[in-house]
Amino acid sequence: MNTTSTKKHIIVGLSGGVDSSVAALLLKQQGHHVEGVFMKNWEEDDTDSFCPASQDMADAARVCDMLGIEFTRINFSAEYWQKVFAHFLADYQAGLTPNPDILCNREIKFRAFLDYAKSRGADYIATGHYARCVQQDQQHQLLKGCDASKDQSYFLHALSQDQLAHSVFPLGELDKKTVRRIASEAGFANHAKKDSTGICFIGERKFKTFLTEYVRAQQGNIETPEGEVIGTHDGLMFYTMGQRQGLHIGGRKDSNGEPWYVVAKDPKRNALIVAQGQTHPMLYASGLIVKDVHWIHGTPAVLPQTLFAKTRYRQDDQTCMIEQLVHNQYKISFTTPQRAVTPGQSVVFYQGEQCLGGGIIIESLAWS
Repeated sequence: MNTTSTKKHIIVGLSGGVDSSVAALLLKQQGHHVEGVFMKNWEEDDTDSFCPASQDMADAARVCDMLGIEFTRINFSAEYWQKVFAHFLADYQAGLTPNPDILCNREIKFRAFLDYAKSRGADYIATGHYARCVQQDQQHQLLKGCDASKDQSYFLHALSQDQLAHSVFPLGELDKKTVRRIASEAGFANHAKKDSTGICFIGERKFKTFLTEYVRAQQGNIETPEGEVIGTHDGLMFYTMGQRQGLHIGGRKDSNGEPWYVVAKDPKRNALIVAQGQTHPMLYASGLIVKDVHWIHGTPAVLPQTLFAKTRYRQDDQTCMIEQLVHNQYKISFTTPQRAVTPGQSVVFYQGEQCLGGGIIIESLAWS
């Protein structure tokens, strides 16, 4: 979409933060009919101070008032629980480490919210994501944001052609410093507001405490790769690949003094496997198996082929070979070993600046 060509009706998803606020401002300056919507996705934060949704909503409403645009609050808590949080809990119960932000984008911000916007007669929705969308050969391409340190295409890789066709990312060409400057010059009180991190509805609570409210933890053995039991874990769901802190096994007399790291989980035996040293071979993978792959432009015509991939947000692009195993399941082989490849997380594929899609990691392949 060329947002400068004609006046459009655009509804902006406002979080109360600086990014979405500036997105609304820029669209307003371009002459579009802009509305602001604050999405409430979690019900249990009204009576505590962990995730200040009320303050965020107030900040969003204040921005709309300054811009002279309509402000609406909508509640997607039921949709969030069913489409995102239920999957989040199931993955943790299975010993995986999920990324709910990706599912939230696909099912809430760019589906439930988009459906709402269409019902209001809007042409597009807009968010404060650092990404770009361009149309070429009647297809919509998702591109990295120009600010490499803030690029969020990783979290948007599961969007469909229709979702991209009705979405606008006004910050795609900007860097964070410029966005904060624009907000400050506009007089937005949130111009220096700290960026939210992690899962919004958890807020400042300890993740372990939060998770035990919903998933029953089962203690089990901490073992070395050789099978020696050296401790007890609080529940596999609390640990992730490459984790160093919180293992409570550093003082063993026969230890060589190097830190211990999580190198594997064995859900069948409820065992946590740890090894010493940040360069231990079990921390590294030669590749991975991925399922539920979503291709933004359809399955590549030629496979195997060399692409680039990220197994986590803000990772540098990694050269890999991708080959199809069975329907919608692929083997990814990396040129160089990858550290802490984590089942349940997403691997996302790129070709230069273009995000091609991605899927869920189900297995890491040992480096030999």
